[in-house]
Amino acid sequence: MIELYTWGTPNGRKVSIMLEECKLPYRVHKVDIMQGEQFAPDYLAINPNGKIPSIVDPDGPDEGTKKRPMRMMESGAILVYLAGKTGRFLPASVRGKYEALQWLMFQMGGVGPMFGQTHHFLRYAPEKVDYAIGRYTKETARLYGVMDAHLARHEYLADEYSIADMATFPWVARHEWHDIALAGYPNVLRWFKAIASRPAVQRGMAVPK
Repeated sequence: MIELYTWGTPNGRKVSIMLEECKLPYRVHKVDIMQGEQFAPDYLAINPNGKIPSIVDPDGPDEGTKKRPMRMMESGAILVYLAGKTGRFLPASVRGKYEALQWLMFQMGGVGPMFGQTHHFLRYAPEKVDYAIGRYTKETARLYGVMDAHLARHEYLADEYSIADMATFPWVARHEWHDIALAGYPNVLRWFKAIASRPAVQRGMAVPK
């Protein structure tokens, strides 16, 4: 039973989607980031960075003749770990694997940080900062354009459904938060609808209840 420490954010939902897609048994522990629970000493022992999500896998990788629990932080690293554990959702071919990983890094280094800043300055900042709003909304729109152009030639971000799609979908699911109309990005919209229709994605997006 994998222990999942999470909250209802795009980064948290990446991992619950993957766990549902892989049909791995897991137990949810809510970490209320609005109340600062991510900074509790017990949680920092699992994730020294004080972020969600994190997992503890009691059936960790082999180390000699015995296994030890595996603690993992950083949502992208957790996805790669679970893909390695199950042999699923990261292409087996060398080329396919690196194609998927580059789009995972695109999400980790671009989509997540830039969309997150757009969320903050449009919805949460205590005062309106026009420069920041302009900077981040422009970059968010650019990233949608990159995805739209790529998805015009590909069904998924890689050649097959992978952890790259799982990582990106929860951020695109908040398109209304960053004033993006998906109708303006028809290939992203097609991709979004296809992934949203997957039962495991629907279950993963509902975590934590």
